[in-house]
Amino acid sequence: MTLVNDAAPAPVQSAGRKFRAFTVKHLDELTARAGLSPDQRLAIKAVATVLPFRTNSYVVDELIDWSAVPDDPIYRLVFPQEDMLPREDVARIVDLLRREAPKAEIDAVAHDVRMKLNPHPAGQLQLNVPRLHSEQLPGVQHKYHETVLFFPKQGQTCHAYCTYCFRWAQFVGEPDLKMAASDIERLRTYLLEHPEVTSVLFTGGDPMIMGEPVMRRYIEPLLDLDQLESIRIGTKSLAYWPQKFVSDPDADDMLRLFAEVAAAGKNLAFMAHFTHPNELDPIVVHEAVRRIRDTGAVIRTQAPLIRSINDSPEIWQRMWREQQRLGMVPYYMFVERDTGPQDYFAVPLAQAYEIFRSAYKDVSGLCRTVRGPSMSATPGKVCVDGIAELYGEKVFVLHFIQCRDPELVNRPFFAKFDPDAKWLTDLRPAFADRFPFEGTTPSLGGGTSAPDLVASGPAASGAGSGPIATR
Repeated sequence: MTLVNDAAPAPVQSAGRKFRAFTVKHLDELTARAGLSPDQRLAIKAVATVLPFRTNSYVVDELIDWSAVPDDPIYRLVFPQEDMLPREDVARIVDLLRREAPKAEIDAVAHDVRMKLNPHPAGQLQLNVPRLHSEQLPGVQHKYHETVLFFPKQGQTCHAYCTYCFRWAQFVGEPDLKMAASDIERLRTYLLEHPEVTSVLFTGGDPMIMGEPVMRRYIEPLLDLDQLESIRIGTKSLAYWPQKFVSDPDADDMLRLFAEVAAAGKNLAFMAHFTHPNELDPIVVHEAVRRIRDTGAVIRTQAPLIRSINDSPEIWQRMWREQQRLGMVPYYMFVERDTGPQDYFAVPLAQAYEIFRSAYKDVSGLCRTVRGPSMSATPGKVCVDGIAELYGEKVFVLHFIQCRDPELVNRPFFAKFDPDAKWLTDLRPAFADRFPFEGTTPSLGGGTSAPDLVASGPAASGAGSGPIATR
């Protein structure tokens, strides 16, 4: 594969930029730039004691339109909003900050608020952690037969954090909430003992925060495993730091590693996270996409549907078209997961379906590789296929794209229509006493069994939000 093209476009101005991170200590200065009052800035700082904040100079200088703040979508994507958390929780922390309370006292209150935000949704710690020779493999998740997720220790941060991030618990400095692994040999042994696994997904955080030598230590030992058909990298680096593939010191070395994956007969699936079409505009992104594709990698795109950031069909239509034009493959529209500030960002399922349908109907077949809206729930990935009237009853038509129980994949099932439902736990079965996934569901790789994965009643869920205890 050619990594350096003599006919490539001239370097863009932002390509040589050096990475500079902004964290909570810069937050007051940056929000002052947004024209916010001292009280507003203090409330935002209170939110940032609970949920993580990190951005960088590229996002701040080139993606955010500061004349449109606080309504600019990229600003809302990376900067905390004062109403992301319940008002009473923000007020408690604001009071502590105002009277300069000891850090330990502020941290204790922040921890209490976090614990109400469902830091690890979809049973990922109880149901997905596999075992090797009777010992758990921390930092590894095996939910579906064919795919194993690996959380490399050095990749558990990002170039910038999304305000809606469903992995926010990785970044708040609480070790008990973090998933990470560094022993690639144990993963290799596990894969050899589980030949049904054909794909490994490196995730985080963002694996592309790692330099090429570290990434190589994780990827190279997997290249001779015949069972693996694909290696996936889940990343938002193309949106938040495209220089990683253009002008960073190890950019060419990283691309050579990608090419080695393809040369080993594996599909390198680069799972790119784009939330808004504005992230696709800079020329450096186009150059990064071209260079990645030249290695033989396939770039697939995905993002959740987020209120106040991308909750219109025109935004998704524009985004899918531009991704397809650049040679990327639209892959998923997700539903905002039941964690963190879900109540602030989530769009009702009925509205999510209409947004997806309206965007989907006006794009070409090449963009219709995208699937959604999809919920990554405890039983699996549940897609909202439509809203229909059957036997005089209005219902959601649903199916599993992926499922803990493979026998349920692609089989339609129905839920009573609820215009306010935002997640699977808000739904009730239609034409049946229970959903097809309720009851015993197998765990994979020797993980914790789930004899009653889905119980009924709000007491079982601990969340009081519906009949399915999957939170």
